[in-house]
Amino acid sequence: MSRPEDSRNEKGVNQNKDPAGHLSVFTKAHTAVVNPETRLLSTFKKDPHHSKVYLAGREYFSREGQTFVPPLVEKIKRQLSADPTLCPEYPSTFGLTEFTRRAAEFALGKNSPAILENRVLRVQTANCTAAVRLGAELLRHWYDTDVCTAWCGPVYVSSPCDDSLAGIFKAAGIQDIHEYCYWSDEQRGVCVEKLLEDLEGAPERSVVVLSASAHFPTGADLSQQDWRCIIKLMMRRKLFPFLLLPSQALCYGDLGRDAWPVQYCASLGMELLCAQSFSHSFGLYGEAVGLLLCVLKQNSLLLGVQSQAEKIVRSLWAQPDDGGARVIATVLSNPAHLVEWQGEVKRIVERCMLIREVLREKLRLLGSPGCWDHLTQQSGLYSCTGLNGQQIEFLSKRRHVYLLGNGCLNVSMINSRNLEYVAESIYLALTASL
Repeated sequence: MSRPEDSRNEKGVNQNKDPAGHLSVFTKAHTAVVNPETRLLSTFKKDPHHSKVYLAGREYFSREGQTFVPPLVEKIKRQLSADPTLCPEYPSTFGLTEFTRRAAEFALGKNSPAILENRVLRVQTANCTAAVRLGAELLRHWYDTDVCTAWCGPVYVSSPCDDSLAGIFKAAGIQDIHEYCYWSDEQRGVCVEKLLEDLEGAPERSVVVLSASAHFPTGADLSQQDWRCIIKLMMRRKLFPFLLLPSQALCYGDLGRDAWPVQYCASLGMELLCAQSFSHSFGLYGEAVGLLLCVLKQNSLLLGVQSQAEKIVRSLWAQPDDGGARVIATVLSNPAHLVEWQGEVKRIVERCMLIREVLREKLRLLGSPGCWDHLTQQSGLYSCTGLNGQQIEFLSKRRHVYLLGNGCLNVSMINSRNLEYVAESIYLALTASL
């Protein structure tokens, strides 16, 4: 019986060597830890149970349980593909100008002083994740220029947050990552008092990553009053805001309301970074489009920061794909298209809210312990149920219902075919542990 570490095949040849006898340069490569979401999806796919339900997807799913693309987007794609005037060419390093201009206006407001004074850097990226990476690279290279060495943090991210967020900053060379309390299992909502306490203790010039709307994975957003308190503290403590706007318009069905925190910060004269994406609201999952906005204090700083951004982009992806950006620009620049698209988005938001209300009512009628009002107090695609680890394990092992490990789920994946089963499963998970 051969030893596990023996890399020789049946003929006694070391499989890590080529015929010339050289070792592979990747011999010491170790298998990386599998992403929890990837592992969960793999487990779900292997589950043979006929009633299994997966509630941990990232996309918006229709009533039929399929990823949804707005009809207007499909129509514009067909029109663009048939347009003889569009010639294939490399886009600018900064992306499609019409897209970046329109998207910036919807994030900051068309009459934003920052835009009118030309002190906003706009860079199209592959997706929201790429926008965060570019922002991290910019911070690493030019933030805190009084210090000769590259800036390495600290960066504060919410707990919980997207599992990849800390890794993005670390990949950019920023290793000093901290968490601030965001969600409270006891309150089943945002713990603003503890959040403020954590930020109060952050060193000056720390970067704080905040979700402007559609907080992932909880779906619980800060109120405008909460934002005023947080921004007041950040200005006093000289903290730098890095705002996330991952699915603008899918929280309230209103582009301006979803972006209010970004506009509020900019109106106070704050410098900021904002990673923005329309992938969810346009159904552009295979053609993901992101945007990094950098709002500066003076116009005189723009050229320098722009040159640094161009240098970094050329080393990361050179040019972004302009296909999805062209679709978005077509919609945002045409008043009739914009009204039609906003109507489609509003229907998505209303359906997600209806699912929350019906699920809450089903849980109440079943006699589920506790109050479930937090389901309807959240918004967007995601919701934090407040279920603990034991209850989540019960759902997957006994009921074949798969949630994220922190008890969060995608409400759009609940539909008329599985709603009763999901509600009953949550009730059983709650009462089985009593």
